[in-house]
This record gives sequence, C-alpha cells and structure tokens, in this order.
Amino acid sequence: MDTLLENAEKRIRELTETINFHNYRYYVLDEPLIDDAEYDRLMRELQRIEKEFPQLKYPDSPSQRVGGEPLESFRQVKHEEPMLSLNNAFTIKEVFEFDRRIKDELKKEEDALSSVDYICEPKLDGVAISLLYRDGLIEHAATRGDGEIGEEITANARTIKGIPFRLFGDDYPTLLEVRGEVYMPKHSFKILNKRAKAKGEKIFVNPRNAAAGSLRLLDSKITAKRDLFIYCYSIGSVEGGVLPSTHGEHLKKLKQWGFRICPEVQKAQDVDACIEYYNGIKDKRDELSYAIDGVVYKVDEIKHRKIIGFIAKAPLWAIAHKFPAEEEISIIEAIEFQVGRTGSLTPVARLSPVFVGGATISNASLHNMDILQRLDVRDGDSVVVRRAGDVIPQVVSVIVELRDQNAVPTELPIVCPECNSPVKRVKGESVIRCGAGLSCKAQRKEAIKHFASLHALNIDGLGDKVVEQFVNVGLIESPVDLFGLKEEQIAKLEGQGAKSARNLILAINKSRHTTYSRFLYALGIKGIGVETAKSLSDAFARLKELMTATETDFEAKRNNYEFSNIGPVIINNIIEFFQNDLNTKVVEALIDPDIGGIHWDEKRIDLDQKTTLPLLGMVFVLTGSMENMTRSQAKAHLEALGGKVSNSVSKNTNYVIAASGAGSKLEKAKELKLNILNEQEFLKFLRNHED
Repeated sequence: MDTLLENAEKRIRELTETINFHNYRYYVLDEPLIDDAEYDRLMRELQRIEKEFPQLKYPDSPSQRVGGEPLESFRQVKHEEPMLSLNNAFTIKEVFEFDRRIKDELKKEEDALSSVDYICEPKLDGVAISLLYRDGLIEHAATRGDGEIGEEITANARTIKGIPFRLFGDDYPTLLEVRGEVYMPKHSFKILNKRAKAKGEKIFVNPRNAAAGSLRLLDSKITAKRDLFIYCYSIGSVEGGVLPSTHGEHLKKLKQWGFRICPEVQKAQDVDACIEYYNGIKDKRDELSYAIDGVVYKVDEIKHRKIIGFIAKAPLWAIAHKFPAEEEISIIEAIEFQVGRTGSLTPVARLSPVFVGGATISNASLHNMDILQRLDVRDGDSVVVRRAGDVIPQVVSVIVELRDQNAVPTELPIVCPECNSPVKRVKGESVIRCGAGLSCKAQRKEAIKHFASLHALNIDGLGDKVVEQFVNVGLIESPVDLFGLKEEQIAKLEGQGAKSARNLILAINKSRHTTYSRFLYALGIKGIGVETAKSLSDAFARLKELMTATETDFEAKRNNYEFSNIGPVIINNIIEFFQNDLNTKVVEALIDPDIGGIHWDEKRIDLDQKTTLPLLGMVFVLTGSMENMTRSQAKAHLEALGGKVSNSVSKNTNYVIAASGAGSKLEKAKELKLNILNEQEFLKFLRNHED
C-alpha cells in the first residue's frame, strides 16, 4: 500500500507540474505546446488519481478550477496594502495638466528632468481583485471592497483562467500581493446571455456586470462554468524580496511568475506618446476581445512615484483617460421626484428605453432643482442622454425644436411625493427637502439601505429590493427592527425561502460586532462619510460623549486631532441629529444589548483620562519607502501606541517619518518646522515608546 501511495503521489506531482506548465504556456504566453485533447487527457488522469487518493489533493492542484462546495457567506479580509482608485481625465487638456503636475513635483528633486516615462495600458471594464501569495502558493483572493477590506473569493478565483495556484521560478518574494482585473470576454458574455434568456434566467446588461455577478456566487461550481479571465496590472505589498525599479519591469516579473499581463501594455517616453497610445487603442477598441472604457497612464519609475505620492484613496502618479461619453436621443415619458436618505428630492427623468454607453437606459438623473430649471425639461421632450462607463446616465440637453407646443413647464413639488409632508428649500442649497425625517417611508427605506451598506454594517443579503419589500409589508420601520426579525417572518415572504431567511439572520447577527467608525457612518448623519466617521471615532472616545457634544467641545478637540474634514456645517448636522429625540432613541436601542446588541472592540481612551498609551493624541505622517517594515506595519505600531496616522502634513502634525524617497510632504514639514525622523530614528523612537 505504501508503494501504491508513493507512486500515486509522485504521479500527482508530475501531472500537477505538467498541467500548470501548459496552463502558463496557453494563458500567459499564448504559446500552447499541446492540443486540447492531450490537455484533457492529462487532467482526467489527475482527477482519477485524486479521486482514488483524496488525501493527496494538493492546494495547487489544477483540478480545483472546477469549483468546490457552496459557501454560506463570504468572509472579510483586510488587504495588505489598500487598493486605490484612480482619478479620471476626460480631455487631452486634463492629461497635459496631469503631466505638468508630475513634472513640477519631480523637479523639486530632479532639476534636469524634461520628460517622464509612463506605462500605458487599456482600462478594462471589469472587476478589480487582489491575490495574496505566501511562499509562492496562493493564500487568498479578495474583492476590492472599500479599498481597505474586501470579501474573500478564493474558491471563485481558483476557477479563473490565468490565476496561478503556485508561482513559477524561485525569485518571488515570500509574501506577494498582486492586483488584477477579472473580465468576461465579449463573445462569452453574448453566449451567457443567450443561454440565460433561453432558460428564463437573469440577463446581464454588460460584461462587467456578468463578471462581478459571477465572482459573488457562493457556489464556485457555477463560477467555474463562466468564462472568466484576468489581466494583472500591479503589485501591492511585498515582503522577503526585492523588486525592480520600474513598473514595466514589475509587469515582466509578474509574467515570469505565471500571471497574465495585457499584451496591449506599452511604454511611453512622454505625454505626447501617451496621447498617441490613447488614440490607437480607441481606434481598435471594437476589435479587442474584452470591454474597455479608456486607458491608464502610470509613472514608470517607482522612485518617482514615492516622490509624487497620494491623495485620499488615489495615487497622484496615475490617471485614467476615459473615452468620450456616449450620447443618444430619447423621449421624456415622465419626471418624478425621488426622496433620499436625508429628505432631499431629486428629479429623475423616466425615458423611453435607449441603449447608450453599454447599457439600456430608462432612467436618467436631473441632479437637482437648479439643473431641472436651467434645462427646462418637460414631459414629452426629446432629450440628449449621456453615459460614460459607470457614470450615472444624465440628461444633458433638450432638443427644443422637437418640443410639443402644448408642453408645460415642470412644477416643483410643494409636498413630499411619498408622505405629503411640506417640503422646503434650504438657503444656499440647490435641493428641496422633506422635513418629516424617519416618519417618511422613503427616508426610512433609504436610511435602512445605508445602514446595511458595504461601508456601514455590511449586512450581506440585505439589498435594496429586500429593504423595499420589508418596509412595504410593514416588517421593519427602522434599523432597530432588523435585529428583531425571525426566520419564519422572512421565509414566508414572496421571493424568500428558508435558506435565504437563515442566511440573512446569520448576516444580521454577524453585523452586531462592528467598529465604532462603521457604526457612526451607518447612522446616516448628513455629511458624515467614511473618513469623517473615522475622525470622529478617533476624537470622541465614547459614543455618549459625541451624542452630547457642543460646538465648544468640537473646537476643543481641534487642539489634539485633525478636523480638516469637519467644518461648522457638519458639526451643526451632528449636533442637530443627536438633539432629535427619535434619532437618540434609535441609537440607544441599537447599542442596547437586549435589543440591537451592536458593539465594537475598539477601545479608545479620551485625552482627559490617565493612560499608558504614550502617543495618544499625537499625529504622524509617513512618507517615502521603508526598508525594515511596510507602511502598514509602521501605521499599526503607531496606532497600537495611541497615535493617529494622517495622509497630509499640517500644523497639527507632531512627527513626519521621512524614509527613502520622501518628497513634497518632507518639504512641507520643513516649511512648517515640524519634527522629522528618518527611518533609523523612527525605529529607535518606536523602541523607546514600546519598552
């Protein structure tokens, strides 16, 4: 038996290496060495031996691309380094302005600089994911999520052509984070929809939606039947290895290690070459097998990137040059007013369906009352509708020559279309609002949708349609009611069932354990975004303290915390929110252990308290590239000691940690005469405070 097992193990390793090699030749190099029949023979032999000896099924076995057992839900994973978004350029002028800013920033460090090398690549209209490898073996795959935290989709990623289970070569880092775009080829998209239509199943509006939907299936066996591919475009976190000095060389390394790289990637030696590349790709756009909505320009030299830096969640050294928006003519069938979470009434045009920008459009935003009146849009008007990529479709102009002579101007509502409460126009704002708050059913729906959304409580399975249904049948009236739902209540509703009801209850229970900042964001206070919620959670140690804060309290916090994103208007919104009795009752019920039971682990101690955290209330800025730890690790060290890490240098910054390649942030720190530490000084600083 031992001999049989040894022979089986040897043959499995041989087949695994052979099949992985041929996958690399086929999907990465596009240079197959064997035909499909021979490949299928090898795969069937591997599957037969693995079935006979299941204990020998290795993590990098290519047989795992067929999918495994369905999951109950996706778990959340934190990216080693944040997945950033890109700023957009829609005109050549904006691209030249981007290039000028790059040069101005680099000239601070390199006086003789005359041009900048860029890497140009198509902007795939797909889904961004992150792949983490440890010691050459794939550990997990995750969606982008909010850039910091995504959903683990490893089982589905294993089914995608071109994602290696084990890396080739022997010079890869011990930890390697790779970013890529998952897409469905155009012809595969058409076949998928054709089959779905024949079966009466869901039809996807474009290849991107088809790819996104396939990645979020809990049953990877179904994902395996979808024709998904990936092109990898960058490297995230790296440990235990040294990378080349340019992005172009990074891509070559990725290809050597087994990743698919888009063959249309090119190097441009100046901005004029970037524009030439853009025009060339735009001309061949329809010939490509995959959907794109523009091109991306990235500074090639990594040392230059470190000088240029980032803002918020986007790098300053890269930009997406989007293709021109597509426009079509449609007819206004009706103008309606939608009530948002904060009571704002948004005019929406109901259109005769028209195909534009890769999707069939039947609704278009008119944004606000000022735009509605400026365009003078009326029922029955012929209008120009514009859509570019993921941008919300909009009415850009009215063809007055085609207007019916009996068409009457659109009147602004004087009462809420949902609850008939009076509406008012706030001075200085271009919107009118329903002041009924959560007494208005529409606002209740939107508040609950926001509460359950990705960056808030992230309740999987509680989508917009489900919230609409629950509110309409009277099952819930506020977020508090979510935590009292029973499986049997949900299961008997139309479109629901025992399994979906059980999964939703599990997701709701899971959401009770969250973070302080997510909870603040989930409350839906006007003007409070994700970053503002984090600032508030840093400054106000306890929720009760925030709920009773006055303007004086907020101003006092400015002495120790960065409040650049919290101005007088937002402060007033916070104070008004917690002065509303209905709001405070909802908040108190949500955190009541016997009702909502929402809680968090973050233990932040107020500056007034005696504490052992030596860096509490101190603000740090990290810039440049460290040799001894990643920026994420440095941030973790500082936060564990009570410090706050900011992206921008200001007079409130206590220390700037300037490692190799530090640029404009270092210059600003010098101008403000702040405390500056190099990497060695920073490491000593940490040791002194961690002892």
